[in-house]
Amino acid sequence: MSRISWFKNRLAILATMHQKERVIAPLLETELNLQVIVPSQFDTDRFGTFTREIKRVGTQIEAARLKAQKVLEFTGETIAIASEGSFYPHPAFPFLSCDREIVLLIDKTNQLEIIGQEITTETNHNHQQVRSIEAALEFAQKVGFPEHGLVVMASQNSTEKEEIIKGIITQEKLIESVEIFLKKSPTKTIHIETDMRAMYNPTRMKAIAKATHNLIEKLNRFCPQCSAPGFDIVERLSGLPCGWCSSPTSLIRAAIYQCQKCNYRQETLSPDGVETADPSYCPYCNP
Repeated sequence: MSRISWFKNRLAILATMHQKERVIAPLLETELNLQVIVPSQFDTDRFGTFTREIKRVGTQIEAARLKAQKVLEFTGETIAIASEGSFYPHPAFPFLSCDREIVLLIDKTNQLEIIGQEITTETNHNHQQVRSIEAALEFAQKVGFPEHGLVVMASQNSTEKEEIIKGIITQEKLIESVEIFLKKSPTKTIHIETDMRAMYNPTRMKAIAKATHNLIEKLNRFCPQCSAPGFDIVERLSGLPCGWCSSPTSLIRAAIYQCQKCNYRQETLSPDGVETADPSYCPYCNP
């Protein structure tokens, strides 16, 4: 199969109910000649919700994979796209929140699964306990409201739908929602957080677009032996030599690429374009 014909004019089903097609579909259609459609009546919330009333199924990748597999069963098509986001404290700076977005493609015909990803600290992911409308409005201003939506909950542990109001994008609705739960709260304290669903979060939508670009880059990386797309890194080898003494360091010396179709492997030196390490990383020059 030629490189051009892997995806040209094929139909891809995008498993979303949160308008992710706004950033994913144009990129895949332009760069890969895929025809992207969103199926109606396919509920992606059953695989997990950010507001925690439905626990995510498995890991981030497992949840995206399950979405893709189920939408293929639902439609009977052969290509599926699914996206999944995850927010967590930055490993080096715990006070900063990280957003990891993945966009996964399954090609059932060719037995391929390719994953693009973006990891960024550019996120408004935040939450707060508030005891007044004024505190809620102050939080809203801090997180980019009303361009970014909000969620008001009776408490941080609320899991019932009647205790959660999502998709708040007007000041009137925010005040109304806060008043409702403050009146009911025995402690006069309620929970407010950013709505991290894509259609209510432009910052997250940008990260999804970047993950889609990464997916496209991988799909445009073809196996030297069989020309299958998705020739990707499966292992990184440390030992980049010190620029002063040539001793091995902990930095990446080479990357191993492997094809999903024929299992061909190739070692590429200096995958980041750096041939020697700064001496500050050397255990001998900088013990």
